[in-house]
Amino acid sequence: VQLQAYGGGLVQAGGSLRLSCAASGRTFSSYVVAWFRQTPGKERDIVGVISAWSSGATWYPSSVLGRFTISRDHAKNTVYLQMYSLKPEDTAVYYCAAGSSALGLQNRNIGSYDYWGQGTLVTVSS
Repeated sequence: VQLQAYGGGLVQAGGSLRLSCAASGRTFSSYVVAWFRQTPGKERDIVGVISAWSSGATWYPSSVLGRFTISRDHAKNTVYLQMYSLKPEDTAVYYCAAGSSALGLQNRNIGSYDYWGQGTLVTVSS
């Protein structure tokens, strides 16, 4: 599976942005997909996860709960991260990652994810 994350850019605080994670491979639906973000000098942190297949189950950490929404379009092999009410502290490089369907939705361990996109930069200005 190859992942390509895109959609980042510059947005004002309070604005919205949607990131996309496009995948190659017919088995993408069978993977749990997560979004992480990272700022210089800090660890890569999870910002949301969506389950494999069609259950649509999601999980978010408290830092983004209510502001970020993950969805997936199985027909397009794409997972989206819709971000609302963006804050300057949301500025980061955002990565999508895919892992086994056996992963728990709250698995924050980056080593648990087998495939990674290249990252897309989101900058939120104040």
